[in-house]
Amino acid sequence: MGFFDHLQKGGAGAFSLQPKKAQIRKVVQTRPAAPAPTRSATKTPDTRSPRVPSSSERSRKTHPLKARSVSSDADARSSKRSTPSRIRKRPTPEQRLSSDDDASDSDASFEVRKRARTSASAEPDPERRLRSVKAFSEEGSRPFKMVHAADISGQKASKFKPAFGAEGKSKQILLQYPSASQQERFESVVPRDNDEFRPIDDIVQVIETVSDNYIPSEEADEFNDETTGIKRRLRRALAVTSETQFREAVGDYNKAIQRLRTSGSLAKHLDTTERISLPWVERILTQIYARTVSPRVDSLRQYENGTDNVYGELLPRFISTIFKETKLKSGQVFVDLGSGVGNVVLQAALEIGCESWGCEMMSNACDLAELQQSEFKARCRLWGILPGKTHLVRGDFLEQESIISVLKRADVVLINNQAFTPQLNNELINHFLDMKEGCKIVSLKSFVPAGHKIQSRNLNSPVNLLQVQQKNYWSNHVSWTDVGGTYFIATKDSSRLKSFMESTL
Repeated sequence: MGFFDHLQKGGAGAFSLQPKKAQIRKVVQTRPAAPAPTRSATKTPDTRSPRVPSSSERSRKTHPLKARSVSSDADARSSKRSTPSRIRKRPTPEQRLSSDDDASDSDASFEVRKRARTSASAEPDPERRLRSVKAFSEEGSRPFKMVHAADISGQKASKFKPAFGAEGKSKQILLQYPSASQQERFESVVPRDNDEFRPIDDIVQVIETVSDNYIPSEEADEFNDETTGIKRRLRRALAVTSETQFREAVGDYNKAIQRLRTSGSLAKHLDTTERISLPWVERILTQIYARTVSPRVDSLRQYENGTDNVYGELLPRFISTIFKETKLKSGQVFVDLGSGVGNVVLQAALEIGCESWGCEMMSNACDLAELQQSEFKARCRLWGILPGKTHLVRGDFLEQESIISVLKRADVVLINNQAFTPQLNNELINHFLDMKEGCKIVSLKSFVPAGHKIQSRNLNSPVNLLQVQQKNYWSNHVSWTDVGGTYFIATKDSSRLKSFMESTL
């Protein structure tokens, strides 16, 4: 189970709708724990990657994502509500998609958690073109390679059983996305183990996300009416364990989406949208992670504490806050040094629409990042979104020419230096000399020593070019601990150094 897997985790036996959460979503899908790996394994130990948390640290909490989880089989559905409990220990790195605590509120049939606040979402960007014209065109209807939900459950058939208490071979369900793209294939199954992928949850979460973000207000009743709306009908079908009613509701949703797309209503509504909200971002990234990294998450165990090869994640809500604090926009450049499996690189391209770069040296993480990047393109096409360009570079970020070059024009650079040695931090500081004025460097440890002042004896220090702000992050913003902490935003600003030098003349 991986970082985003928590989004789909629900109660043991009952269909449980878990809220979509910001930060990739609070549905509970797990994700490999902690900030991203960095630098090459072949280098001498400089601790160039965030610390790998112990299994107990990694999974102190598993937060259901904000996209209600709907999976489970009808048999175990008792009159008792089933609420996902906090996980204390987990054998594999945990990747939490969400960072907010949600109070649960459920009825006898399924669980509905309160949605996470989305205040961390980036500011609206009038310059961004959110809709992919190609995805809504006839050209966009041509088949393309993607990982269907049915592929995941089909590869692990023994770990699933028919949903709704049915017997025999499960039947597929087709789901239409807002674009003209092909439908996704789902199997009507539920996992035998709570940690596995939940196809029924995914269907409901997609429909809710589409209803919330693509449907014009004049058409919303067909989806949101509390008596006859499609979302209400899905809940009712789960409550009474009716596969027939569930399929009918999904079928009517498909027809409605196809009709609204053909009429141009979906495209028109998307064209008026200036921001992609955090829960929406989380839903897409969670789908990508579940189809690429989660089935292979054990490979991340290769990271070792006490070496350069440590794995840890900054959770999506934290990343979204960083985007907001740095005022990152679609026309700018973002760089993640030590990008791990690529979660942050993809989030920047999706949420902000900017040019997004990442560099990672651990081959296992790089392999997973490339799988995510491929599925990312397919998912953006399904959802009809035009993301920023993504670039994933293998190797040592202090040596890769493409990274050294892009740092000179970067607007925001993220360096998860939680476990970096002083030596590595000092090597990085020298690269700040070539960065442009106004570039913002976000780190978990400050590159400027506390109490540092510009003096005649330290005029040549690169840190004199940095103006630093200390910020707080709250609980569940990083994967290796549940407590909050501090981070730093350093802005390259030569004015103070120039003023000092002029005053000494």
